[in-house]
Amino acid sequence: MTFTSTGIVPAADLPPGTPARTRGRWVRAALAVAFAFWTSQVAAVEPDWAQVPAGAYTSVLKLDDVGLAQQVEAFELMTRPVTNGEFLEFVRRYPDWRRDRAPRIFVDENYLAHWSGPTEPGSEVRADQPVTQVSWFAALAYCEAQHARLPTWGEWEYVAAADETRADARSDPAWRERILGWYSRPGGRALPPVGKTPANLYGIRDLHGLVWEWVEDFNAMMVSADNREQGDPDILRFCGAGAISMADRENYAVLMRTALLSSLQAGSTTRNLGFRCARDLQEPSP
Repeated sequence: MTFTSTGIVPAADLPPGTPARTRGRWVRAALAVAFAFWTSQVAAVEPDWAQVPAGAYTSVLKLDDVGLAQQVEAFELMTRPVTNGEFLEFVRRYPDWRRDRAPRIFVDENYLAHWSGPTEPGSEVRADQPVTQVSWFAALAYCEAQHARLPTWGEWEYVAAADETRADARSDPAWRERILGWYSRPGGRALPPVGKTPANLYGIRDLHGLVWEWVEDFNAMMVSADNREQGDPDILRFCGAGAISMADRENYAVLMRTALLSSLQAGSTTRNLGFRCARDLQEPSP
């Protein structure tokens, strides 16, 4: 094969009589160019972190004795989800997390199944797309390798309530309709690159309309038994307004997320579930 402006073409398309050694050089050169092109996308999406100030908000879930009123301490959050390119670097550095080596207690059979190989995402997977089909264990391991952690549900919900100018836009009907519009889009299409949605008040993107995201305390969420019996969690992403029956339309999008997360186990993966990392603010040196 050779690498052209339109992609890689088979070595069989070389002129008849081309020596096998020459064909081998073409193959190696084409693969090298293709790999360089793919990894160049990785460098273009280096992660940024946004500082989120401390604050209070009203949660849609009662997760502890405090009730719906929640206080969030200041922290930092990645401005967009982790990408295929970044996770590829992680599994190459920590090969125990390759899909052919990761223990089945930590991942299910669909872990990174959309990649063409254990360390080859393939031509159908872009480096700047959000990585999906990653378990909670794998997401946590990635964040810990970055000296970070997964965000808590309270942190995620707090940040996700903001729009471009307000810390809490959830009471705005126009904002709610925009969020619901994102969730009602049909699935099955290729995921867009990260970082393309408008930044909210904190400079954070892609909290809505791209992928679901793991949170540190996902298993503390409770939904009804009927929602736990939904079956394949991937179905939830595609069934739009029929996914959950509820009267409070303004919290619908958030409750869709909680229904999905509460249906999962820590080793579960789904093709529309990714993650981003959070970290505590560093204490200033004395």
